[in-house]
Amino acid sequence: MGREAWLYLEKEAGSFEMFFHSVKFNPEWRITEKELDNISAKNLECIVIDRFQTPQEEFSRYRKLAPLIGIDEGGPCRENFDFLIDILVPQNCGYSQPNIADPSLLELLPEIHGKKRGEADDSAVKVLISFGREDSAGLGLAAAEVLTEKKVNNLEITRLGSWMGKDSDAKTGDSQAKENARYIENIPGLGSRLAEYDLLITHYGITAYEALYSGTSVLLVSPTDYHEKLAQAAGFYSAGLGKKGAKKLGSLLLNSGGGNGINYSFLQNLRRQCADLAKKHNLDREPQQTLAGLINSFSVAVSRNCPICAEPAGEIIICRFAERTYRRCARCNGIYMDRTSPPPIEYEREYFFDFYKKQYGKTYLEDFPNLINMAKRRLKVIKKLLPKDEGRAGENALGERALLDIGCAYGPFLAAARDEGFSPFGIDPAEDAVSYVQQTLDIPAFHGLFPGCEIPESAPTSYDAVTLWFVIEHLRDCIPVFSEIRKLLKPGGLFAFSTPSFSGVSGRSSLKDFLLNSPGDHWTIWSPKMCKKALKLAGFNVKKIVVSGHHPERFPVLGRFAKRKNLIYWLLMAFSKIFARGDTFEVYAAAAEPPQYLPQEEKQ
Repeated sequence: MGREAWLYLEKEAGSFEMFFHSVKFNPEWRITEKELDNISAKNLECIVIDRFQTPQEEFSRYRKLAPLIGIDEGGPCRENFDFLIDILVPQNCGYSQPNIADPSLLELLPEIHGKKRGEADDSAVKVLISFGREDSAGLGLAAAEVLTEKKVNNLEITRLGSWMGKDSDAKTGDSQAKENARYIENIPGLGSRLAEYDLLITHYGITAYEALYSGTSVLLVSPTDYHEKLAQAAGFYSAGLGKKGAKKLGSLLLNSGGGNGINYSFLQNLRRQCADLAKKHNLDREPQQTLAGLINSFSVAVSRNCPICAEPAGEIIICRFAERTYRRCARCNGIYMDRTSPPPIEYEREYFFDFYKKQYGKTYLEDFPNLINMAKRRLKVIKKLLPKDEGRAGENALGERALLDIGCAYGPFLAAARDEGFSPFGIDPAEDAVSYVQQTLDIPAFHGLFPGCEIPESAPTSYDAVTLWFVIEHLRDCIPVFSEIRKLLKPGGLFAFSTPSFSGVSGRSSLKDFLLNSPGDHWTIWSPKMCKKALKLAGFNVKKIVVSGHHPERFPVLGRFAKRKNLIYWLLMAFSKIFARGDTFEVYAAAAEPPQYLPQEEKQ
């Protein structure tokens, strides 16, 4: 079954009514201004806006209803859309980077009527002049008049009419253009007929891209500075701006010797340039996907509040990629991700074997001895920071301290914790991993996602330490996790986790590249500096931070010379440790005051 969809248009008649008839538009899909006020009751997944420049008031209104997807947005609200798709706006025209930029998303017709034209030669050249139905600058007529000023026998010119041109077609009675150019009111299915022409003269827009797809050469004349900017950024050949640009068409297309012949050399060069441009924009092949198909494939996940500190989502978007948008929170300074599709990674057996091996060169179980050693180092920090009162309440009959490892995987930290005198328990969403911990390591473990998973009655109700080693970044919403951990911790207990750092050498070298290479299931990105404030807001007091993941080879410039045990390697390693440039870090915190982001009545 398809999704329900509604279309809201401000205008009630004219071209929109023609559009409804031409695409057999279902009137039930259309909503009025009055109905728009009640659209929030429909629990919308997203709102798609194609408005050229969306007014701030309209943007704010829609943002309260659902995540916003902007199409070719050129207004001041562009930066604030949850996701941006550029079809006609080139990336290098001065606008910020979109999530997706692909002209092949146009509704291009796979079936092209008419035979594609060959290289320009001495045969007749068929030219189509089309500046749309609202040619307010009158460029269609101006172009036709320039090219028909002197009749050229092997130049066949067809001009599409307009509704609103300054020099409307009704006023062309004695025009030379009317005598020497074929005039047509409309060409049904224009996109599929463009292959019948050698050259299209138009402005920057959909028709220009349709011509590239059809194999037809394109020559532009721009009605505005904005059109000219887009044309140049996209790589089209433009004759220039306005009527002055239209006049230049004669010198480009006609020989200089009195304008009595066609400049075939120019046409041949233009055709080769357009062929290269079609390849650049993926228009040299049948489209793989339509815009409608792309949007219908979305399963939008947008955080309206910071998942770290609960601050309402602001407008600090720092980076966009095909399926991801990254924001920076104005309060805690953390970075979090919005997505148009579910993360591509599932936490099952393959994650710990195939995926892990691709990243580290060995499977999770093969890396077990190294993970055990890392766990022992972390446990020494935990034991040192826990209260020293041996007789305090909370220890079991054997004097062991209870420890819960969330996201325990195959249990290396649990095994090390048992060796260090703790009574360990684990939780993990991977059934195979939980079975290994239970049966091979003989350590209690529970299957499920934290929080919300069922914990057996035999498990402790409170713990001396709760740990998440490279888990917290996988949680879409940290707020309920923090809340539940506070409930599970005994007085003086420790909350410890490790996570990648955006302030390490990789993030400092290029935050954009760092986020691009960040796994698609990392919903939040932290740094040692911002985590102190974030955890304080969550009701924790940071006791210790250990910066880890030092990689001298990742330093810009000198990193490529940092070979194992050479002088540059050790110098960069020392610099990384002294100035905390590691790409990961560990945090050890204790429950303190109630969370600051909760409503007053919940601060108990």
